[in-house]
Order: sequence, then C-alpha cells, then structure tokens
Amino acid sequence: MAKKLPNLLKIREAAEILNVNPETLRRWDRSGKLKAIIISKRGDRRYKMEDIEKIIDKR
Repeated sequence: MAKKLPNLLKIREAAEILNVNPETLRRWDRSGKLKAIIISKRGDRRYKMEDIEKIIDKR
C-alpha cells in the first residue's frame, strides 16, 4: 500500500519528490515557479502537494 503524503510538504520532502536540492526550491519560490507557504516567523516553507504534482506533470 502506498504511503499517503500530507497536503503540505516540508522543503526536504518536496525536494526529495522532485529530485532536486532544497536550494532549488528556494530559487523557484523567489522566481515564482513554485510558490511556498511561509508558516512561521522563522520563514519555514511548506509546499502544496498539488503544486508539486503540477511540476511533475510538466516534466
């Protein structure tokens, strides 16, 4: 049975799914390619699973 992924992914989880470095996701966020949700004052990023799937579909 496949593991159910959460709707909001941590940066490391999203990077692993997309097979990219977390710094790539930070660049994509700044450029608008894949927007992150900032969830804390510290600036922790979360990514929507549906946004990750859109990136995968474009490949």
